[in-house]
Amino acid sequence: MTSDLHAWITTSNAFEGYRVSRNIGVVRGITVRSRSIFGQVGAGFQSMFGGNISLYTELAERSRQEAYEIMVQHASQVGANAVIAMRYDATEIAPGITEVLAYGTAVVIERIP
Repeated sequence: MTSDLHAWITTSNAFEGYRVSRNIGVVRGITVRSRSIFGQVGAGFQSMFGGNISLYTELAERSRQEAYEIMVQHASQVGANAVIAMRYDATEIAPGITEVLAYGTAVVIERIP
């Protein structure tokens, strides 16, 4: 069911042509990541030249993807077939250590006849 759930995750509050038949509640995925010393040195070199710091971009993307996958697993475990109002949040909890949170409302949706 988890793989099917990926198609039914949205940042909006509904899916056109569907109705929420059951609101299960908030689901979330949390990951905490730190930059390695090698990543910090490499990103430091990149920052000297300006522009996109690809090492940090890749770390951010991996962190968001991991948090997203954990949220999808949580939604599946509680019996949801969709997640609405999905969002990301990030907080630096210590220097160089960031918490990334993916969250939304787990629901059961049905096609409107």
